[in-house]
Amino acid sequence: MKKTISLALATTAFMGAAQAEEITEFRIGILGGENAQDRMNSNECVRAYVEDLLGVETKIFTPADYDGVIQGLLGGTIDMAWLGASAYAKTYMTDPDAVDVVLVKTNLDGSFGYHSIGFARADSGITSLEDMKGKVFAFGDPNSTSGFLIPSVEIPKTVGATMESGDYFGEVRFVGGHEQTIVAVANGDVDAGVTWADAQGDWLDGYNSGALRKASDSGLVDMNDLVEIWKSEVIPEGPIVLRRDLPENVKADVTSFLEGLHAEDEQCAYNMAAGETAGFMPITHDAYKNIIAVRKAVQGN
Repeated sequence: MKKTISLALATTAFMGAAQAEEITEFRIGILGGENAQDRMNSNECVRAYVEDLLGVETKIFTPADYDGVIQGLLGGTIDMAWLGASAYAKTYMTDPDAVDVVLVKTNLDGSFGYHSIGFARADSGITSLEDMKGKVFAFGDPNSTSGFLIPSVEIPKTVGATMESGDYFGEVRFVGGHEQTIVAVANGDVDAGVTWADAQGDWLDGYNSGALRKASDSGLVDMNDLVEIWKSEVIPEGPIVLRRDLPENVKADVTSFLEGLHAEDEQCAYNMAAGETAGFMPITHDAYKNIIAVRKAVQGN
């Protein structure tokens, strides 16, 4: 860890004992989308920093699906998570008082939008949604913004049909998460899938950040073997949230730490953000009102 962060944490060490009287541990939930060990590895530096900062044992939880993190936040067994916008919408719709929105990951240009990206194997002959008629289309998790919610709204407008299997696509299949979708397409198990990326930078790098960038960095895929076939409109990046019932000093300290993380430890920020980032900046619930409205409309309530 960088010496500057270690020194900064040392200056707040006297606060640790007081905070430990209020909480006995701190629990970070990581959404599904890649295998559990990779999720733990990517966020280990954050876990260690927060443990030093708060002076209590800090743990990472990697539920199998998005709903595991959502239910953990709602039930009080998870204290912090970086949610997708749709996952936040479900959390808020279930209990508006469960969490506080604090920060959002930014792109290199300072924006905080990203895209749902449709992709196929480069040797498949599929170059657009028009080529997907009658074929198998993979989606990640029902609570994923880019992995289902936004495609489920935008794609039907493009193809003039529903997302029901057999209507336009031969089969619409949920495979569990972003990494699973990428692997399924790369292996030829499905004809195409959707995942997330900032859509900035070079396709052959997996763009600057997102699931494709993580898969490319890890050697899971060679981006030369994949081709983009569809891109959504801009989606607001999901928020980092903290359980509202946490002590105010804990929330303030964790928020301040994450806001300064990129400046102090760029590699740790890269790991957490799934690629290049300008850091994490403050954001509020208001940024997600449109996504909440979309989710309500899709759910019919």
